[in-house]
Amino acid sequence: MSTHELYTIPAGLATWNVEMAGTTKFTWEYDDGRDRMLALYQKGKDKQWDSTKRIDWDLEVDPYDILGIPDQTIAIYGTPLWERMDDQQRKDVRLHNASWQFSQFLHGEQGAMICSAKIVESVPDLDSKFYAATQTMDEARHAETYARFLQEKVGLAYPINPYLKSLLESTLNDSRWDMPYLGMQVLIEGLALAAFGVMRDITTKPLPKQILAYVMQDEARHVAFGRMALRDYYRQLSEQELREREDFVIEGCYLMRDRLRGRETWENLGLTRAEVDEAMVAVDQSEYLRLFRSLLFSRIVPCVKDIGLWSPRLQQAYADMGVLEMAGQSLEALMKQDEEIADKLDEARFAEEEAERHAEVSETISLGTDA
Repeated sequence: MSTHELYTIPAGLATWNVEMAGTTKFTWEYDDGRDRMLALYQKGKDKQWDSTKRIDWDLEVDPYDILGIPDQTIAIYGTPLWERMDDQQRKDVRLHNASWQFSQFLHGEQGAMICSAKIVESVPDLDSKFYAATQTMDEARHAETYARFLQEKVGLAYPINPYLKSLLESTLNDSRWDMPYLGMQVLIEGLALAAFGVMRDITTKPLPKQILAYVMQDEARHVAFGRMALRDYYRQLSEQELREREDFVIEGCYLMRDRLRGRETWENLGLTRAEVDEAMVAVDQSEYLRLFRSLLFSRIVPCVKDIGLWSPRLQQAYADMGVLEMAGQSLEALMKQDEEIADKLDEARFAEEEAERHAEVSETISLGTDA
């Protein structure tokens, strides 16, 4: 089935062509490079995995209960609009909300694949080119995984959100080699990583938990790559150059915050215009979504601080968004946790498969003895 048959909104058959500025850089320095970067590159090679083998695609998914989480997490839950809905309409709300979230994950992963490929072209250091090449493969695998999940298990998809599209375009249009790092590794990947983490931790369904956990194991390395490269580079920049990048971060964070409103989901549920407006008021007032939005900046804010973009002006912008306190989060602790959760899922699956094999062998031996 073509993905275009799954879209709730026509996505257009033509490709989205983005004019990319910048210079492709070759380097003739083939020394060993930075130890930290090369260690990350080695880890990137060691941690490659195949989504067709590592993920248990035989697990069933109910499209109307994809994550298995309470309805209290839905923005309009308990409102007059929710109370007027019948059971089928509420099922559709669950389906469309989850479909929209995973669709944006999918489009973001394609964007990450393209941005990491651009980093391979434009970054001047060979060790960074090496790692970005492994990330390009990672992002291809993630896009493959989310596409399969939407096609085979969900059966519904949404086009790219206009705010995400705008940030991707700004990132790719910029000629400076560090901007794909800043736009993708820090902002888009940082927010996606936090969103994956919230959903991974609250879902009660095994297939989305596997997908989110395994993707996060890779994404944690990608954010570390961006931090490492930008922290070294931004120490050399002038105050004006740093200010330009802070402007980009502030605008990008507002775009990411507004993306989370997801107006298009409500517009595709057969609601009247007045009901769509009613739903958006509920979205803006939802205490759960306020907390969710705050948590989504738990990876971005400390990363921005760590790479050296931390002027009073930027701190004030985060204070206005209500996320300044996220600066105290430990990225190392969060990334270690991401690694451990993915490894534990693997251990549990392997233990279960081993137990099944032992049971089959015991049964075969028993049948042979009885004969």
